Amino acid sequence: MKHIIAFAGSNSSDSINKQLATYAASLVSDVKVEVLDLNNFDLPIYSKDLEAKEGIPKNAIKFLDILKKGDGIVLSLAENNGAYSAVFKNLFDWLSREEQKNWLGKPMLLMAASPGARGGKSVLQMAADRFPRHDANIVGKFSFPSFDENFSEGKITNDDLNKELLEEVKQFKNSL
Repeated sequence: MKHIIAFAGSNSSDSINKQLATYAASLVSDVKVEVLDLNNFDLPIYSKDLEAKEGIPKNAIKFLDILKKGDGIVLSLAENNGAYSAVFKNLFDWLSREEQKNWLGKPMLLMAASPGARGGKSVLQMAADRFPRHDANIVGKFSFPSFDENFSEGKITNDDLNKELLEEVKQFKNSL
């Protein structure tokens, strides 16, 4: 049975991106889903000096080991000021110090959600440009706008948006 890793690029306790990642992963049939919470991978702020002094933190290595065991990645990025959240950027920095090609060529469903009408499009575009340089195999992308108006009880309530996500999930599933 295939194993997918799902997580949000957020450490918010009520992360809309974690809700979206969890929902999207639940749509992939016949797989084992492991949902990660970045709060369980506390990391110091990356610095070259800290890395030289202490090496790569155990939680970064642990996170990377989990990614290595998965067959695919479902990631929904939070957008802060048009870019990655600080917690995700810090994790990404540490991961890439341990393994430059930290996405490991695994199929990825890349998403972003926001309460606003743009649906995290800025961070989604940034990641779609950057991640392939770290061996991301992005097989599907989804921007989810107006989260509070279009998501309820653990699922997307807007039929058009849900159909769009289902198409991306299908592409992701077929690439596993």
